[in-house]
Amino acid sequence: MTASSSGSASSGRVVVGQAETPSSGSNQDQNSPPEDAPASRKRNSTGPGTVPPPPPPPQRGLGQEPPPVASPPDGSELTALTIDQDRSPDDVSPFIRPLPRTIAIANQKGGVGKTTTAVNLGACLAELGYRTLVIDLDPQGNASTGLGINIRDLQTSMYDVILNDLPLEDAVEATALKNLFVAPAALDLAGAEIELVPAFSRELRLRRALESVADDYDFVLIDCPPSLGLLTVNGLSAATEVIVPIQCEYYALEGLGQLLRNVQLVQRNLNPVLELSAMVLVMYDARTKLADQVVREVRDHFGEKVCNSIVPRTVRLSEAPSFGQPIITFDPASRGSIAYRDLAREVSGGAARVG
Repeated sequence: MTASSSGSASSGRVVVGQAETPSSGSNQDQNSPPEDAPASRKRNSTGPGTVPPPPPPPQRGLGQEPPPVASPPDGSELTALTIDQDRSPDDVSPFIRPLPRTIAIANQKGGVGKTTTAVNLGACLAELGYRTLVIDLDPQGNASTGLGINIRDLQTSMYDVILNDLPLEDAVEATALKNLFVAPAALDLAGAEIELVPAFSRELRLRRALESVADDYDFVLIDCPPSLGLLTVNGLSAATEVIVPIQCEYYALEGLGQLLRNVQLVQRNLNPVLELSAMVLVMYDARTKLADQVVREVRDHFGEKVCNSIVPRTVRLSEAPSFGQPIITFDPASRGSIAYRDLAREVSGGAARVG
């Protein structure tokens, strides 16, 4: 994303994600603090460091004032997709894994984009030709309704798979999108946490159910509930990878440490092959300085675990579930569609499936 031509000419700014350089005709960059500024302000004007994948990236600053963007107040004209300039789109994706892949999308904080990511990443992977199954483990059933399933009319659901040992293939429903399938949740799943307490091998119910369909799908995406209870543990125990959506706001970072500790507990006790494969930055608002700072902090701490693609905050992404459609069918040209298509290519390795 670049600033308007007039803004670029007057201030000599460059692309977002790189350090701003003053033009030759100006004595001081507008965004640089004056010499007599307080020390705290000066400290915020430079970053603590960068993630240095080869070749060495251009230096980036934490807390720099973002360049002016010619956009209406709702940000509908912003096109922020890729904030990190360190990795080229042509680089081999560090997120490639052998097929088939089972990915749990987890974060114990609610409202951070887990379901939106599960639905739209699944739709974009299906668009690339990968047979994709979205498993809805959230009792709210939002992933199911977001894919056009009426959860009140279901004969079978993930409740029956988890509690009654129903074969998973009997609960799978086709969607309107080719190659995309969903195992829906029902409202009964809300009581599953309590009903699982006395059950034998309660943490491995979903893993056993997936064994029968392991070779039927290229990708299985598990939409975990916003908690660290038995349903989430089932999702982590059944998966080989974890993708963590991170909202570009301060509170989204507070519970991240506890989630990572729980992932490590599952690794040690239930699922040694589980790995934290990726973190996805979502709900990015280019109009706020805080969002840019969160992006920098997460990238500095987790390095290449953070996906290069960033999902912006858009109204169209919020509207799509009310029509029972993923964003790529609801509004194919929107910024949300572009972002999730980029994310799907990054996660899958960049190419459509052949055959």
